Formats: sequence, structure tokens, C-alpha cells
Amino acid sequence: MISSKAIDAAIETLFGNLEFQSRPAGLYDPLRYMIAIGGKRIRPRLCLTTYGIFADEITPSVLEPAAALEIFHTFTLIHDDIMDRSPLRRGNPTVWKKWSEDTAILSGDVMCIDAYKHLAKAPAQVLPQAMELFSKTASRVCDGQQLDMDFEKRSSVSMNEYMEMIGLKTGVLLACSAQMGALVAGADGWSQDSLYEYGYYLGLAFQVADDYLDAYGDQKVFGKPIGGDILNGKKSWLTVRAMEKGAEGLADALAAPALTPEEQAAKIARVMDIYASVDVAADARKAISDLSSRAVFKGSDAAMGADGVTVLENFAKSLLGRTA
Repeated sequence: MISSKAIDAAIETLFGNLEFQSRPAGLYDPLRYMIAIGGKRIRPRLCLTTYGIFADEITPSVLEPAAALEIFHTFTLIHDDIMDRSPLRRGNPTVWKKWSEDTAILSGDVMCIDAYKHLAKAPAQVLPQAMELFSKTASRVCDGQQLDMDFEKRSSVSMNEYMEMIGLKTGVLLACSAQMGALVAGADGWSQDSLYEYGYYLGLAFQVADDYLDAYGDQKVFGKPIGGDILNGKKSWLTVRAMEKGAEGLADALAAPALTPEEQAAKIARVMDIYASVDVAADARKAISDLSSRAVFKGSDAAMGADGVTVLENFAKSLLGRTA
């Protein structure tokens, strides 16, 4: 089994040494910029974590797929920020704000291609399965993003619809990351499937936590403006739950104009008051806890012993502790 300290060191080295071609700079500078501003590297870290349950040494055979997961995720962020009109990412200007929308679109495209270049360096014996898993996941992520945009045009969304959407937009990529590590390590099919389920439910918990922090987080920690989902009229977990509980005036509050800083502040405050009236914050924290527990339960079915289960528990705690 590989220690978390060794995984941390491998992650730092991997992304510290990651290179993109130099020219044209206008295309590749945004890629270097996005990798440099970092993040928690959740997906490659999860890949290396599940790999480390079944292996004793980190080798390039798993580092290349791990890099592919982070690069693909970063590509989705570049495009998502355009669609969400987000000005900040991890406390820094988003690519479309720093350069332009056209640059962000094209740089995102080439980043997606680069992800496949790294994935292609996976061990030959697992490459067909890795490629199928990764490609199916990439397609599903796009499905989820489209559903997310479709929901913005609707007056209401059911919780089942919302959970399906975040399962596609967020859950499947963490699921892919968990399975990818086990696949490269040579774990049996049952264990791979169990860890896929672990990643999927952990992804659901993570997205609910992200929605929660968008309203209740600290901008300095969260890395982007608080209340962005409210201003964009997004159907977040909080919104869907508040509607389920019959919150009055929510639709009108979300439809209110927010063109000036004063209007934006007023809109956020009004929606937050409605959230408080039905206590959706407590509901969200319970949902995060329940989904996290379910993730570990699903993952514990893998053939890895008690130490492996502890690794999964610790990973979930480190990922979701900010919502405790």
C-alpha cells in the first residue's frame, strides 16, 4: 500500500513538471496558467489513492492516466466558466476574463486533446479498457453540463432530476478516477466496480458540498465569489431542496435583476433569507454526510481489507471536511 505522503509528493512532482508546447503562446499560455493556479488535484489524487491500495510503488504507468484526469477536468472548468460567466477560479481571473472567450474555447479544446495524449501512455494491457472508461466518462460529463444549462430555463427541477444531473456532471469523473487507479494496479473487476461506485457517490457528496459552499462558504477559501449560483439562476441543491419544502417567493427572488452591485447584493440576501426560512443549510450538510457514508459503504466491497477501507474513509473526510 502506498502512503498518502508518497502520493502527495508524486502529485506535486507530476504537475510541477507538466509541460505544454510553447507556441503559439496565445493557445498554450492559458493551459500553463490553469495548471499553475492548481487546486486540490482531487481526481488524480483519487486515482493514485485507489492505485495505492493495490500497489506498492508509484510508476509512470499510473501517473500518465492521473495527469489525463486532471487535464480533462481543467478543460471542463475553462469551458464551464464561460457558460457560467464566472470571473474567478481558485481566486484568480478565469481564462475567458484574462484573455477572451475565443481563446478560452480554443485553449479548452486543445487541453481536452492533451488529456487523451496522456491517457494513451497507460499500460498497453489496460489501455483499451482505460480508453473506453475515459471516453464514456467524458461524454457523460458533457451530458451533465447540458442538463445543468437546460435546468436554468425551467421554473422547477425535481431532486431526482438534479441528482441525475450532478451524477453526470461531477460524479462520473470521480468514479472514473477511482476505477482508473484500480484498473492500472491490476485489481479484479468486482473491486474496480466497487471503487467506481465509491467515486460516484463521493462525487455526489462533493457537488452538494460545492453548492452549499457557493452560498455559505468563505470566498477566500472557496476561491470564487459567494452567491454565484444565485446570481446565475442555477438550480443548485439548495434551490431544489427549498422548492421541495415549499419555500415562498423563491422563484421571484431568483428571477430578480442583478445588473448592479447593489442589485446583486440584494438578490443574494433575499435568496439566503428564503433558504434560512426552510433551513436548507442543515439539510445540505446531512445530505453530504449521508452520501459520503454511502460512498465508503460501496467502496468497502472491494477486495482490499480494513486498511483499504480506512484509506477510503480518510480520503472522503479530507475532501468534504470543509462543510462540517
